[in-house]
Amino acid sequence: MSKLPSYVLITPARNEARLIEQTIESVVRQTVLPLKWVIVSDGSTDGTDEIVSRYAAAYEWIELVRLPERRERSFAGKAHAFSAGKARVDGLRYGVIANLDADITFESDYFAFLLERLSTDTRLGVIGTPYVETTKEIYDYRYVNIEHVSGACQVFRRECYEAIGGYAAVKVGTIDCIAVITARMKGWKTRTFTEKVCLHHRIVGTAQASPMKARLVAGVMDYTMGNRPLWQFFRTLYQMSQKPYVVRGVAIGAGYVWAWLRRAERPVSAELIAFHRGEQMQRLRAAFKRRLWPRRTVAGVREESMPSVRDGAEAAH
Repeated sequence: MSKLPSYVLITPARNEARLIEQTIESVVRQTVLPLKWVIVSDGSTDGTDEIVSRYAAAYEWIELVRLPERRERSFAGKAHAFSAGKARVDGLRYGVIANLDADITFESDYFAFLLERLSTDTRLGVIGTPYVETTKEIYDYRYVNIEHVSGACQVFRRECYEAIGGYAAVKVGTIDCIAVITARMKGWKTRTFTEKVCLHHRIVGTAQASPMKARLVAGVMDYTMGNRPLWQFFRTLYQMSQKPYVVRGVAIGAGYVWAWLRRAERPVSAELIAFHRGEQMQRLRAAFKRRLWPRRTVAGVREESMPSVRDGAEAAH
């Protein structure tokens, strides 16, 4: 444990009184504790501050930072809150900085596991684990890009975080994706380790929206990130095969088309879009290649040799 890098946590929290205490309990039970944990209350009005203050009084490494109230909940606000939290740790000597959502729980060795992974590969810049939602839904990482790191808990090597310039203050979302893609574009490795999971106590994107609206918004975010139309076609097909069947994929596809029709602003650079699209095409080609050149079975008989629509869809997931 003594060889593991020291780490700090930043948690932007807006009206999380219903869930944040579970997250705090998960952190205080860690076998390797953070050097500092800054919880930034982003204008909360529901008792979040009182819960955090109680724990801050008991644990000197927990600090509450309160930002002024604001009307809207936005991803840009999350980026600003994270920056406010980071300012409180800038004078500390740490090697790892993590963005931790206020609505997840995990095992007591969760951060020890992630720190150990970082310590074994100096090129790893951003890592995390899959999350399981309360609906018991989890991505199937046989098909999902193992290089993507979900925003529920993103753990950065300090040098990587500083190299990407922190989180982009983008109102429509995708700040987590932008950070991970930017890290790869700058030569860092990113990785989700499936040996551990965290439990996400709220369906992603539903803090202020219904599940269906959240999927429409996901489609809009796909467009703003510059997803290739071919990629989005396969992604829509794949999502149609997941519960709730058909409508899930239709909602994501509709969000993308709607954003395309109104030419929604893309708040990322042309360089990042080109890099992102290049990665998407590499994954699609790899998926079809697996079908065109399958492995032989034990009996020496080749499997089906024609690429399937599902292969492309799974790659686009």
